[in-house]
Parts: sequence; structure tokens; C-alpha cells
Amino acid sequence: MISVFGSANMDLVAYVSAAPKRGETVTGHRFRTIPGGKGANQAIAAARAGAQVAFLGAVGDDGFGAEMRATLAEAGVDVRGLRQVPGPSGIAHIVVDDDGGNSIVVVPGANGTVTGPSSDDLAVIAASQALLLQLELP
Repeated sequence: MISVFGSANMDLVAYVSAAPKRGETVTGHRFRTIPGGKGANQAIAAARAGAQVAFLGAVGDDGFGAEMRATLAEAGVDVRGLRQVPGPSGIAHIVVDDDGGNSIVVVPGANGTVTGPSSDDLAVIAASQALLLQLELP
């Protein structure tokens, strides 16, 4: 089994012709919400590649948290270690221009409540053959 200890964010992606300059407002031509976060992305990729994966992290008690949990579970990821905490889930506001360049603002939300692996997390990690980290959580 692979354990992934990491972040789960809802990516709020706005597509624009050109990124706004400081103080400028631009009109986008497309918007998407995409469950993401480096840890969640790693967990989904490993599960899709056929691995048994457990995700360890936190989401908020909001709609984004419910969607991220469902997306991970639908990909075959064990989400028993994905804690739900009061408050908002983490988000990443991403602006992508027509050349593919992007800028990202991350608001940690529930990810910011994680201060390290819990005793339950440590038991899952000890039973794993691999642990994936992204240097985003302590």
C-alpha cells in the first residue's frame, strides 16, 4: 500500500487571454472547479495506476470538502484517513493565460489545521510500503 500525507484543495481555475497586471481587472473566457492539491493529485494518480492508496489529510465541512472526498473515493483511494474539520476546505485560485502560463494563490483552509500525522495516520504509514509527501504539510 502507498500512503499519501498531503493537501487536498479545490482548484478554482479562471482562463484569461492575458493575466491581469497589478490593479487591472480582466474578463475570463472559462471557469472550472477541479478537485486537486498536490497530495490528492498524487493519490489519484497512484490509484489509477493500480496501486492500493490511503490518503491522509484534512478537508473542511463544506461542499468542496465533500466533493474532494467523493473524487478520491471514486478513484479508488481509501479516504478513512481524510479528516473533516470545521470550516472551509483549502482552495487554490489559479489564473491561466492563453499561453498556458499561470499564477496561483493557495488558501490552506482545512490543510492548515494539520500539524503532523495523527496516531491513526502513523499506524497507516507504518503498514505502507511507500509514503508520498509534497513538503506542504508539517
